[in-house]
Amino acid sequence: MTPRPESTTRRPGRRPGPARSREDILRAAQSVFAARGYEGSTVREIARRADVDAALVHYFFGSKRGVFAAAVSDALRPAELAPAVLHGDPDGLAERMLRRFLTRWESPEQRRPMLAIIRSAVSNEVAAAQLSEFITDEVLGLLVGSVPADHAPVRATMVGSQLIGLIMVRYIVKVEPLASVDTETLVRLTAPAIQRYLTTDAPSGRSPDP
Repeated sequence: MTPRPESTTRRPGRRPGPARSREDILRAAQSVFAARGYEGSTVREIARRADVDAALVHYFFGSKRGVFAAAVSDALRPAELAPAVLHGDPDGLAERMLRRFLTRWESPEQRRPMLAIIRSAVSNEVAAAQLSEFITDEVLGLLVGSVPADHAPVRATMVGSQLIGLIMVRYIVKVEPLASVDTETLVRLTAPAIQRYLTTDAPSGRSPDP
């Protein structure tokens, strides 16, 4: 009897992990974090959304915290903004930074994963700590070398607080008219305040003479 040829049809199941799997997991993680927040998200759900085994998530990222940290880095990507923002006249630093920053947030495709990160951080201490660490080390760290040495970390942190507050009011809480004002008007009105944080001489702290 002639043996049957082996079937070339693959059995259903999880697909193997190609080179794109890490990126697929990040996209899935951002989607899950956006829908469920950090606390309500699980590695199993992220793996299911990415159509991979949970073991592959652990292989790439170690834990849910590791996935979240990578999702933060992937969503914010400060190194991509740095050359265009930091190179140029120091007096225009705030305007360049704010315009690039808002351009990214105005794109629905780019805004979606960033909103997931912010919302998770607002509702969970672990996510907030992860985001704070990333902003301090990766985002504000890029600014420290571009501002006056006096109080440089404080200056950079003040800029960060201004930007995060802007995100909350414009894109999350959506307070009018700030939520609807055009980007150029927002840049024109906000950049001078941020520029002061960056380059204005800090007061000496001495009390005025009587």
